[in-house]
Amino acid sequence: KDKKYIWVDTTARWKIKDPLKFFQSVYDERGGQARLDDIIDAAVRDVVTAHNLIEIVRSSNRLIEQISSLQEGKEFIEEGALEEVKVGRDKMRERIINIAKQILPQYGIELIDVRIKRVNYVEEVRKKVYERMIAERKRAAERYRSEGRGIRAEIEGRTEKELKVILSEAYKKAQEIKGEADAKATQIYADAYSKDPQFFSFLKTLDTYKDSIDKNTTIILDTNSDYFKYLKKIKSSPQSP
Repeated sequence: KDKKYIWVDTTARWKIKDPLKFFQSVYDERGGQARLDDIIDAAVRDVVTAHNLIEIVRSSNRLIEQISSLQEGKEFIEEGALEEVKVGRDKMRERIINIAKQILPQYGIELIDVRIKRVNYVEEVRKKVYERMIAERKRAAERYRSEGRGIRAEIEGRTEKELKVILSEAYKKAQEIKGEADAKATQIYADAYSKDPQFFSFLKTLDTYKDSIDKNTTIILDTNSDYFKYLKKIKSSPQSP
């Protein structure tokens, strides 16, 4: 019905109901089998062409019901990848049996059962079907990759934002600690200066010496310079004879 060319392989169980009619019409088992094949093939063709392909592939909508709760399943259903079954394989098989049963008694044959063994596309259509399946899988894969890239970008953006917040808070905390330390050091210096200004001046001068003078330093100073007043009080160590 949906213009898809397929090949249906069936098998049947039958028995001779009226030996006289059977002998007069088909003569022997080989003739009976040939006539049965013709009748069943015609019945299969009439029933199958009256329905869409999905009807002979599945017997129920259980597959749709099982995956409808999954996100991927919902997308497949919305895109038409999973069609809803209205008749189903079992009912189509029953219709094939009923059609054949109306014809076979005139040949002395009783049809017991018909089974559909396999349904497949004809060779020229099969390649197109495979290409469509591959294209659908690629499309689904690309959708997953796109969603993954979006999630990755979201995570990276959130991580970068959190990192900036952490660094900002750390810098703020460091500045607070540094400010407290500087204030405490200033207070210590102020207390030391208030207790002994001369000693405090001496310590500060020593710090200046430490920062600006090493063994390779040459300094030219006025003897009246405040910077020199502590140096000139240092006595040179006696040289060894």
